Amino acid sequence: MSSEKSPVNSLPEKNSISDKIKIALQYGMPKHAISRLVGKLAAAKMGWLTTKLINIFINAYGINMDEAKLKKASDFETFNNFFTRELEDGARTINADSNALCYPVDGAISQQGDIVEGKLIQAKGFNYSLTSLLGGDARTAAPFQKGKFSCIYLAPKDYHRIHMPMAATLREMIYVPGELFSVNPLTARNVPDLFARNERVVTIFDTEHGALAMVLVGATIVASIETTWAGTITPPAGSDIFRWQYPAKGVDAITFEKGDEMGRFKLGSTVVSAFAPNMIEFAPEAGPETVTRLGELYANLVKNNNGQENVAH
Repeated sequence: MSSEKSPVNSLPEKNSISDKIKIALQYGMPKHAISRLVGKLAAAKMGWLTTKLINIFINAYGINMDEAKLKKASDFETFNNFFTRELEDGARTINADSNALCYPVDGAISQQGDIVEGKLIQAKGFNYSLTSLLGGDARTAAPFQKGKFSCIYLAPKDYHRIHMPMAATLREMIYVPGELFSVNPLTARNVPDLFARNERVVTIFDTEHGALAMVLVGATIVASIETTWAGTITPPAGSDIFRWQYPAKGVDAITFEKGDEMGRFKLGSTVVSAFAPNMIEFAPEAGPETVTRLGELYANLVKNNNGQENVAH
């Protein structure tokens, strides 16, 4: 009997009047223009004003600067440098179990579970298309059908570098243009197809155990999305889908070990991961609203009837 669970089909939660106003404003405001303006300000070297703004942000969100490599607001020339700050050596420990995947980011799980009939759960009453999420090509989505997905939300207070949950080789990167709705929990509960309509960078990897996709989703006032191999992907925002393919072997192959940095957000956003079928099982204690910490147990590789880890062919 299949272990897949049907997507959630219950009605969305009711909102207060203030929540309804917040959602309505998101539909009406010029999200791209606002985000690019904020991006320019965040990249500006404004001396004492930058330091003042960073201190306000630290206090407002209760950010723990003790775990950062640079400790003081005055150590950062720009707000972007602060926002993508490195952690001190040893601040996060990568799970060393060869059967384990580690969380790729600090954040909180929004939803995770089975990919059923090509759909992922966004929130109560809302599902969205795997194919649309990955750029609209059914061939890209095919390896993940009937697999698993996980969506992790990064709040403004979180560490905003993204790391690999397992060893992998980059196969393809896809830039998908789109909206820039906020991706906070309120918006996720109210804007249909949120993650499949926002601007995003899709990365597809091959691993020894199956295909892995990591989708870096843009959002309102996210100044940019970057990868370690290509630098800034957006901005500028485009109107067309772009694809880059990478070699599987040789000196030009781009490979990662578990825990390696692969990208970063300049302001909070979301990472949606998809896994091939019969590849992983998520940690049983984890689910919606579970707080995630880079390096801690995310999932375990599925073993076959002989007790061996499944290997991709």
